[in-house]
Amino acid sequence: MTPSQACKAAIGWLHLNGPSGRRQLREARLILMLHRVLADDNAAALPHRAELCIGQSAFAQLLAWLQRRFACVPLEELLTAPADGRARVALTFDDGWRDNAEVAYPLLARYGVPASIFLSTDFIGNPQGFWWESIGETLWEASGTQTRTLLQKKLAECGAAPLPADFDTLPERQRSRALAFYLQSLKALPAATLQKLANLCPQQTPQAMDWDQVRALEDSGWVRFGPHGARHGILTKMDDAALVDDLQRSHRELATRCQAPLPIYCYPNGDHDGRVRQAVAQLGYHRALATHPALYQADDDPLALPRIGVSHQMARNPGLFGWRLLQGLAR
Repeated sequence: MTPSQACKAAIGWLHLNGPSGRRQLREARLILMLHRVLADDNAAALPHRAELCIGQSAFAQLLAWLQRRFACVPLEELLTAPADGRARVALTFDDGWRDNAEVAYPLLARYGVPASIFLSTDFIGNPQGFWWESIGETLWEASGTQTRTLLQKKLAECGAAPLPADFDTLPERQRSRALAFYLQSLKALPAATLQKLANLCPQQTPQAMDWDQVRALEDSGWVRFGPHGARHGILTKMDDAALVDDLQRSHRELATRCQAPLPIYCYPNGDHDGRVRQAVAQLGYHRALATHPALYQADDDPLALPRIGVSHQMARNPGLFGWRLLQGLAR
């Protein structure tokens, strides 16, 4: 943990355990945003993974801690049930990663914690990979290979900056941190370009779950599914026709494949504007999830609901979680 994180953790711990924090959280409602749960905690803790990934043991620790502090409830219940004097939390997962079914779900079932998973439907049951995973892991693991050389060449042709010249010789955590900054910079490229680059990368196992897994999780009663776009494109960058097509395709796929899809939309990358919100509402979604970190309030814009993202370090250290809650209360 860095000195800055240690300071935040100490402040967060004091807030969680002090009278002010307990009073403020008495009827708080939190929507948590997660993405991946990896079997290997050490792999999840690397900087280029840590914001989107949580290790298996860290996730178990998080669930146990949440159960001691909150009533863990389904998302719809958190949004609609009247206040009852309990602090409530709902877990949401974005994208539809295969490890949600293989690693996260067994722990959700063991601890009795419900969850909502928002699917980018084009990827479900499809061998193509999410661009940030495919590109990131190829750059991380495939040093000196023909595939990585080709990928770096194509990235340069698309206008991306090169990796740092000393990337392959950096110590592991510095190298991982450099890759994290590099992947963030790639978000400036068009989504279609990034997906074409991702398709050049080797893929040994599917990254997304398949529809059989979706049905099994839904049948369990612990998980419900909602839409997170069809191709995980940034909705605000799409023209009107592309926007409507993307929204309708994900809506139809969930209506066909799931018994009871959630009537809640989840914006890819959290990006939305008035045009996007109107298009989402026209499909019958009266609530939608964004990514700005705050506690849920009854008077929030229902089409721009806040969520608090959970990193691997937060899952491991409740003090950091308390820091984020303190920030959320401030907002």
